[in-house]
Amino acid sequence: MRLKLIPGSFEYTLNAIIEQRIDLTVFDTHYDNDLHGAKAIPPAALLKLILFCYSKGLVSSRRIEEAAHSNIVCMALTGGLEPDHSTIAAFVSSMGDQIVALFQDVLLYLYSLDLVSQKMFAVDGIKLPSNAAKEWSGTFAELKNKRDKCARIAKLLVAKQKELDKADKDGRADLSRRKKKYEKTIIKIDQFLATEKKHEGSRGKELKSNITDNESAKMLTAKGVVQGYNGIAMVDSEHQVIVAAEAFGSGQEHELFAPVLEQAEETIAQLTGEKRPLSDTVMLADTGYFAEQNLKLCAEKRIDAYIPDPNFRQRDDRFATRDTSHRAEKLAARLYKKEAFKFNKANNSYTCPAGKQLKVKNKMVKINSYAGARYIAHESDCATCTKKAHCIRKDGKARTLFIATDRLPGNERTYCDQMMQKIDTTEGKDMYSRRMGIVEPVFANIRAMKKMNYLTLRTKVKVNIQWLLFCMVHNIEKARGYVPEYA
Repeated sequence: MRLKLIPGSFEYTLNAIIEQRIDLTVFDTHYDNDLHGAKAIPPAALLKLILFCYSKGLVSSRRIEEAAHSNIVCMALTGGLEPDHSTIAAFVSSMGDQIVALFQDVLLYLYSLDLVSQKMFAVDGIKLPSNAAKEWSGTFAELKNKRDKCARIAKLLVAKQKELDKADKDGRADLSRRKKKYEKTIIKIDQFLATEKKHEGSRGKELKSNITDNESAKMLTAKGVVQGYNGIAMVDSEHQVIVAAEAFGSGQEHELFAPVLEQAEETIAQLTGEKRPLSDTVMLADTGYFAEQNLKLCAEKRIDAYIPDPNFRQRDDRFATRDTSHRAEKLAARLYKKEAFKFNKANNSYTCPAGKQLKVKNKMVKINSYAGARYIAHESDCATCTKKAHCIRKDGKARTLFIATDRLPGNERTYCDQMMQKIDTTEGKDMYSRRMGIVEPVFANIRAMKKMNYLTLRTKVKVNIQWLLFCMVHNIEKARGYVPEYA
């Protein structure tokens, strides 16, 4: 019996694009060669199966295998073929350069349908958990402490086991299993510390590493901390088509703007043949991308950017009467800002909210792009202070205060200052207000509607493949209703 897909459905659109619009010769070296012969499952069947299952929130290879056996639409897409989970997992994780070509082929088809306007774009990202355990995350010092703790517990278990041996009591087998578990942990941590290097942030501070996937990152989200990757996407305003996407193991978004912008320019240049396809286009991004280097890059490429600074709402009259009671509660739980300290001009010191003095320690300190002075309180004053929890971090002994006086040469914020003025204009506010309506529905579709809200792979290369597949699902859906019926 021949199964027929319903015209206008996602699976109908998917089948038509894979069969008629995507160049699958990129898989020829692996699936059609004289040395090994063709694989049992054709790439087209695997690709259709995976993308359809992703669109239904079935992300793991085992759930896709189950769907291939039981779902009638999957059977229609694959022609009745039933690949196992290992074949599916190997196919996804082995798509290196091929995934970029597939993504561009889909984008080229959407461009031919006039679904890409190339006038206004919005950039943003979502932080997705991956196949990496948070408990295996930490700085090298924290991981060493964990190893030492496991070693002490293993030693105690050995002593306990010896006592049970002498008394000929039960429970020795359980102790032996627990001891082996801790010994494996010790070996795993030792091997990691011996082979890997510390991760450093932009300010030179050590970042947390992860033993299960050291390219992933521990990132704060609205729903708590996740160990995973930041999926960045650049979205066209006309039909919300994703024109560039990449996954990064970093939560610092200002560092991720340039790579995605360069990728978008290269991709669109291939579609249009233009040398500078982003010239005179509008670029929208939120405050996480506000950085001098990003704004300078946009200016060099003649992009009309609207990227506000983190404090732009405080200067907006429209938010002057908003209810800030919930914000006040959150701010009360944070550390005191420098505005809470009173300067004493007579002796060049600062008085803290508890009435204690912070005296100047270093008159010339350089931090990031600024030069200034550092003030510090007495450790004895801070040790007994009742306001310590709102003033000093858990690992701190005394409150310090850095007061910037000058910018360091070569670190002038020319573009940032210009953007702050631009975003405060009526036009700037209006243009930036369009960002949320362009990019946020895309992530809502991927994460909430399609349930593609977690990553099953490890390492940036493999995770990036999966993120591009997620974006392909979204883009293919945009072609629904535009694909002509075929026999």
